[in-house]
Amino acid sequence: MSNHAFFRRQQRTSRRDLFQTSLRPVFRLCRNLLLLPVLALLACDHPPTPPSSLFLAEAQAAIPRNDFPSFSVLTVAFCSDPASWFVGGDGEFAGFEYDLLKQFTQEVRLELRPTAAINSVDLRTTLKKARASLSAGLYRPSQDDDSIVWTDSFYTAEAVIVYNTDIRRPKDWEQLTGDTIAYLENSGMDSLVARLSKAHPGIRWKPIAAPSVDALLAQVDEGAFPYALVTSHKAALARNIYLNFATAFSTGAKIEMAWALPANKSYMLDALNSFIARAKENGLIDQLAERYFLPPQQVQRFDAGAFQERIRGDLPQLRPLFYRAQETTGVEWRLLAAVAYQESQWEPLATSETGVRGFMQITGDTARHLGVKNRLDPDESVQAAAGYLKDLKERLPDEIAEPDRTWMALASYNIGFMHLEDARRLAREQNLNPNLWKDIKQMLPLLAQPEYYSRARYGYARGGMPVAFVDRVRAYYDILLRHEPEHDALRLRAADDNGSSLPPIVVAALSKS
Repeated sequence: MSNHAFFRRQQRTSRRDLFQTSLRPVFRLCRNLLLLPVLALLACDHPPTPPSSLFLAEAQAAIPRNDFPSFSVLTVAFCSDPASWFVGGDGEFAGFEYDLLKQFTQEVRLELRPTAAINSVDLRTTLKKARASLSAGLYRPSQDDDSIVWTDSFYTAEAVIVYNTDIRRPKDWEQLTGDTIAYLENSGMDSLVARLSKAHPGIRWKPIAAPSVDALLAQVDEGAFPYALVTSHKAALARNIYLNFATAFSTGAKIEMAWALPANKSYMLDALNSFIARAKENGLIDQLAERYFLPPQQVQRFDAGAFQERIRGDLPQLRPLFYRAQETTGVEWRLLAAVAYQESQWEPLATSETGVRGFMQITGDTARHLGVKNRLDPDESVQAAAGYLKDLKERLPDEIAEPDRTWMALASYNIGFMHLEDARRLAREQNLNPNLWKDIKQMLPLLAQPEYYSRARYGYARGGMPVAFVDRVRAYYDILLRHEPEHDALRLRAADDNGSSLPPIVVAALSKS
């Protein structure tokens, strides 16, 4: 080939390369313009969700994010329910399923956006109408329509029969022959009811379109239905809220909690199922179950009834004490009220067998440390106790998160900060987590045993007492959260017209002394 021909070919190649290079931005622009209608269709009312591989850290490093639609929000439909999603004592969202999904969204760098559903039927409708990408608060059925897919189960409860305590307690299915049992419609119980109906043909079953299991239990409590089929964990949560129902017996059937997704979002399943598996393995689900499902069982039924009577009768006059303490210290007023009830049953002149006195049962040494002049002055006592509790929380290491931080501060309030530190050291020795209350509550009772307190830095402690104390405070607090609204400091009412800063019930009690 001549040099002239060679240079002509090289020139044509250079022009072609230049032409292709100049057209690449045009091709890219056209491709993006063609994608716009598709992205708009995917977006609808909510940001599109990427394939599940993007939820996994290893895939995120391998796949360029720019190749997929941007996203930032996971919209989840909840029914307001103490086991699923509710407003906590600090005004923030809380709940077993909410906290679990919050952890998931944090791991995958999404914002969790709750949206309220009226009932279980609305939870499904919300999915089908694309108002949410996921629904919580449902039980996974054995089969479902093609428009919904389900994650793996993340919590299993028993199906139990509850009854109104004004009638006799049925001991078995035979004693229910001819009676009607209510259950929550479209909640995932339908396939179980079909099996039970076949096994026990003499029993009638009534589906109820209530907003939640809690609402169904309220109807059993009021006598609208003599019996109902519910899950064991929700019956336990409500047992100290509704006092006229009890569990009769277990059906033996297991009910699985799972999340529902629209069929066209099935690519999220891998990410959610992977997260559920990790949450089971690393103890997160057990930790949340202990946080939300166990404490209310620690209060005896008759005690809960007396507590609710005091809420209606005495608490309205005592609220200003707790409101002022919340404003001064930031400690939530319903938590302070729960502590006060555990300590003194809201009796200003209460005195324990060991000589501890007053509304908050502050010891003499603690009173001197806090500068309390009169332990029988409820206002001074509550203010001091709230400041002390705040100080205990602040002394705890930063890595202890809420609500474990509050439960450990309460244990310190009861037994002393140093004994709590001994329990945390013991937890490390036992390869447990010193920052989780569920692990610390196992260690505290060991401080009363010689083989453990002999090695403890601060010696013997009646470690079972703070465990019982925290459990009962948590139970009372749970009841108050269900009955009493949060306090807005801007709405605090002024003192009584007579100029007294103490409520009448306290003034009357003090005058008797």
